[in-house]
Amino acid sequence: MRGFNGLGLRSGALLMAGAAWAPSAVLAQDSAAAATDTAGEGGVEAVKQDDGAIIVTARRFVPSGAITASKTTAPLIETPQSVSVISRDQIDLLNFVDVQQAVRYTAGIVGENYGPDLRFDFLTLRGFTPVQYVDGLQAPVSSTISNVGVDLYGFEAVDILKGPAGVLYGTTPPGGIYNLTSRRPSTRTSGEIQLKYGTDDFKQAAGTITGELTNGVSARLTGLYRDRDGQTDFVTARRAYVAPAVAFDIGPDTKITALGYYQWDRVEGDTNGFLPAVGVLVPNPVGKVRRGINLGEPDYNYYRREQWSLGYEFTHRFSPALRFTQNARWSDYSEYQQIIYANGLAADNRTVTRSNFPFADDVQQFAVDSRFDAKFETGAIGHNILAGLDYRNYREQSAFNFLPATNIDLFNPVYSAAPIPAPTSLFDFTNQRLKQTGVYLQDQAHIGSLILTLSGRHDWMTINNYATGAAFPEVKEKQFTWRAGATYVTESGLAPYISYATSFQPLVGQTFGGNAFEPSEGKQIEAGIKFDGRNMGDDFRIFATGAIYRIRQSNVVTPDTANPGFSVQTGEVTSKGLELEVVARIRQQLSINASYTYLDAKVSESNDPAEVGARLAAQPRHKASLFVDYTHGSGAGGGVGVRHLSHSNGEVALPGATVTTPGGIVIPATFTSPAVTLFDATLHYDLPGWRFAVNGSNLFDRRYAGRCTGLAGCFFAEGRQVVATVTRRF
Repeated sequence: MRGFNGLGLRSGALLMAGAAWAPSAVLAQDSAAAATDTAGEGGVEAVKQDDGAIIVTARRFVPSGAITASKTTAPLIETPQSVSVISRDQIDLLNFVDVQQAVRYTAGIVGENYGPDLRFDFLTLRGFTPVQYVDGLQAPVSSTISNVGVDLYGFEAVDILKGPAGVLYGTTPPGGIYNLTSRRPSTRTSGEIQLKYGTDDFKQAAGTITGELTNGVSARLTGLYRDRDGQTDFVTARRAYVAPAVAFDIGPDTKITALGYYQWDRVEGDTNGFLPAVGVLVPNPVGKVRRGINLGEPDYNYYRREQWSLGYEFTHRFSPALRFTQNARWSDYSEYQQIIYANGLAADNRTVTRSNFPFADDVQQFAVDSRFDAKFETGAIGHNILAGLDYRNYREQSAFNFLPATNIDLFNPVYSAAPIPAPTSLFDFTNQRLKQTGVYLQDQAHIGSLILTLSGRHDWMTINNYATGAAFPEVKEKQFTWRAGATYVTESGLAPYISYATSFQPLVGQTFGGNAFEPSEGKQIEAGIKFDGRNMGDDFRIFATGAIYRIRQSNVVTPDTANPGFSVQTGEVTSKGLELEVVARIRQQLSINASYTYLDAKVSESNDPAEVGARLAAQPRHKASLFVDYTHGSGAGGGVGVRHLSHSNGEVALPGATVTTPGGIVIPATFTSPAVTLFDATLHYDLPGWRFAVNGSNLFDRRYAGRCTGLAGCFFAEGRQVVATVTRRF
């Protein structure tokens, strides 16, 4: 049921608003109080303090902070909500190419929900689709996808804030958000050049360089070019990415950093998937369907995308107790695809029917977030007050068409059997503007070892629909969200916490009576414990978390039984679970990533009785993972990992319901993908200034359906991938 899985994916994602800054996992980011000098990719970090002292530390595999959670420099252990940080060290060690790979060893979040997609990161977080942020400002996501597919190489960390985040970020899904932190300039000259080659003719050249241009001005330039084949036959993908950044130290208390990127993508031949369930999910009596089969038109299908972003981060410290920060960004996103894809399998179980789907999307966005951060005391209580205002102006125009296409043989496809005319016209899908303004206030009160967090926010939104015949040419919404939490940090580094948080999402549509839908609302209660090992010595770094939670999403769209064809907002979704996660680094030699997730996300109320109790799509009940890597003093090292996912629904449907194919084969209506256990490994060798590595994932080449959304909506998961990497650091 679309209403329960993402609140109407196409219309709901468009309206995710909010703007905030969320830099990397490194806690010392206040340039007015300390000048941070990062010594290259894999080097050391030198931090100059206010008193002139310089503290030099190794780069951390284990995170200590993430401003995503509170928009302050409060460490992770003081945040009364679960946050995971995937650092650049972890990304490089496991050779993650995109975010949906990067979350493989992280609790609470699942990626690769449509197999090895070459364009986007398909994720689910605590049962819902998270929205992407870049440097704390929401990415210009489209009406169909909640991320923009920007390349992971350009970023230092991935922060995952779990649970409702409306109090700081405005319109967000109940499951949470994730934020990418751009590589920043450094005053010390450093960088790297990196080459990769691997499975599916994967070829990549990338590099980054940073240093001081002149006194008070430092810069960084990051770039990448990738040329690879897809897992699907006759598919190739190319990407170019460049990201400049310049930092100006205007004075001891003022700094401005300009950040930008440009990315160009082109995928030719097809995307990935849209295969029959008979042959992917269940056996086909005619024969075995190859994992690489292409049921599109390699000479006709293609996808192209261009996107750019330009913005800045400005900080000014009025005093040691008062700081002002402003982040702003202008973004432009444009994509076009024309794709012939499978939409059915005939009774002979080999003749595939197809359609032609051209689609175009253009998004422009301006977002700005301004805030004051103040520290003071009232008696024995220390306060960290955050007060801010953010604004977002979003414009999207998208268009599509559906055209007929010829049939094709599932086992012996013959392409270009007839000329394929290019589409001559497209019809409006979305044509609207969204303006969002939010004001927020937060107090983190320290009473000895107890930290009380109380936050509140009010949002005003205006949605103008310019589509012809729009039922609501203008819709105005307003909403209040809040968060309250308590954390007690012991001297040993154990920190139990409890919190309550809310969120909301506007919905497009109307009831039978002509009333506009009200925003859907999310409410979560969460309790847990964190441990940072602060007394275990400098050679032992660890951050461990355990959390239990319950999310209730109300005002969900469900069928109106009294007026067929219409909907009402009496539906409800409930997500509850347990998450355990450990990231550790011992003596700069042994690295450990371990996690376990139990998730029970289901429809709790619906006017369709068949949906009540049904599990949400793409949500394995259990996810467990462990990766251990050891590096010898000689520089040689290696690691092994294991990942387990229990079975998961492809669609929301009552267990036991079935569908029958034209060929007479009965398939469960949930289109359930099987449980799977996968193995990964890495070998690496370090010399002064050099690193050589070979990474392998799904080593035993397990063949399985990553997800099936219908009788002709199956996607094979990624097969075995082996990639060699040579990195020259300086």
